Parts: sequence; structure tokens; C-alpha cells
Amino acid sequence: GQCRLKYETPMSALSFQSVSKTYPPRVAGSAPLQALDGVSLEVEEGEFFGLLGPNGAGKTTLIHQVTGTVAPDAGRIVFAGVDITRLSFPRRVHAGLARSFQITSIIAGFSVLENVALAVQAKSGSSLRFFRAAASEEALNEAARHALHEVGLSDRAAIMAGALSHGEKRALEIGIAIATQPRLLLLDEPLAGAGPEETERLITLLRRLKSRYAILLVEHDMQAVFALADRISVLAEGRIIASGSTTEIRASDEVRAAYLGEEEIPC
Repeated sequence: GQCRLKYETPMSALSFQSVSKTYPPRVAGSAPLQALDGVSLEVEEGEFFGLLGPNGAGKTTLIHQVTGTVAPDAGRIVFAGVDITRLSFPRRVHAGLARSFQITSIIAGFSVLENVALAVQAKSGSSLRFFRAAASEEALNEAARHALHEVGLSDRAAIMAGALSHGEKRALEIGIAIATQPRLLLLDEPLAGAGPEETERLITLLRRLKSRYAILLVEHDMQAVFALADRISVLAEGRIIASGSTTEIRASDEVRAAYLGEEEIPC
């Protein structure tokens, strides 16, 4: 029979509890890679939580742990009161997790509205075998239009998604995510590849979404994280080296040492 989800007393939207992951050696005779080493963090309901880290810090592995792409070797992941450590990504989505990808994952040959309507249809559990029929489902389209309004793309609904600018594609991905009415948004470097004006527009969009969803922003752009996050954790060499407010993170000697040679900590 179907396994039942184990509900616990919800204390946060997302909880990492001593999560570790080691990858085998890439080359015979070399040491295993400790990608995550006892990582613990809490994203509270309605909180905008930023995760920073230099290249190779373990951010990608942490994202894979949240989505269920890679199982941890040790520790637990609890989402909205449910132990999701061993759940598949589709079951995590059904529980209310939505992800915006570092690399755009929209369907270029479908309209902007259709891209969002498909996400609504998938979340509802409808079959996607005849997914073109989504265009004729007014309930799906209504939810999709609302999401497009939220991300400022209402006037782009009818055009092909492939014709959007890079920044608009990022906004569409966020619209697709919020159309599923998530409990938590996982944003995987949404500003990657965006120019200065597009970055500013995306930051404005994310600021509008603050407090409406729990948001975990994994981002290399330190200025953006400092501008948006309520709290920040910094990952380096698989460990959380600092957590706190933007003021506390700016003042951390460990954070400065981790980023030494990469970029200055924003003032």
C-alpha cells in the first residue's frame, strides 16, 4: 500500500538537521569529497533566508538535498512538519516545495501563459499526456494569470516563452513556482546571467514576495542576498561557518576569510 507521510510538530518551514554527504573519490587514490559536513539550518515560516558560499562550498549539494535529487548519508530534512529525507522530488512538490532553477527550465515553444498553466495542472495531479489541453482549461488559466500578474508578466502572457528576455525568463520561472501555491520557494541563483537592470527588477520582484512565502535563496550575488534576506547562513567547505543578520554576517571574520580572493563583503 501507499506509505503515509510522517507528520511532526511543525516548528519551521524547512529544517536541516546535521545533514552530511560524501562523494566517492573522482580519481583512484584520491580522498573522498566531503560536500556537506553536519549542516544544520532552519528556515522559518514567512522568512526570507539567504544561503551564501564561495565556489565549491557545497551549495549545489545542499540544493540537491532539498529537492531529493541526492540522498544524504546522515541527518534529516524536515519540511512543513514532514520528514522528507527519503521522499522523491514529485512528492516534495506535492507537499508544497517549489524550485526556480539556476538554468532556465521553461518550454520555449509554449506561450508564457501555457508554461504557468502547465505547472498548475501538474500540481493538481492532472495527466500531462494531453497537456496542450491546458490552454482550454479556464481554471488553470485563471491561476496562471494571477501568477503572471504577481511577477509583472501579464502583458507577455500570449507570446512564446522563448521570445522573453533573460530577466523575463527568470521572472517567469518564479511565476511558475508561485502558481503552485508553495509553502517554500527554493531559488537557485535566480540572478545568474542577469544584467544590472534585470538584476534590479528581479530584486524588486523578490522583495514584493517577502513574508508571503518562506524563501530559501541560494545565490552567489552577495549584494542581492544582503538586500533581501532576513537571515543569512554562509557555507564553506561543506560547513555552516556563520549564521545571523546581515550586520552579523558583514562583521564575521570567518566569512571574510572564506571569501578572501573572491570578492569584498558588501558594506
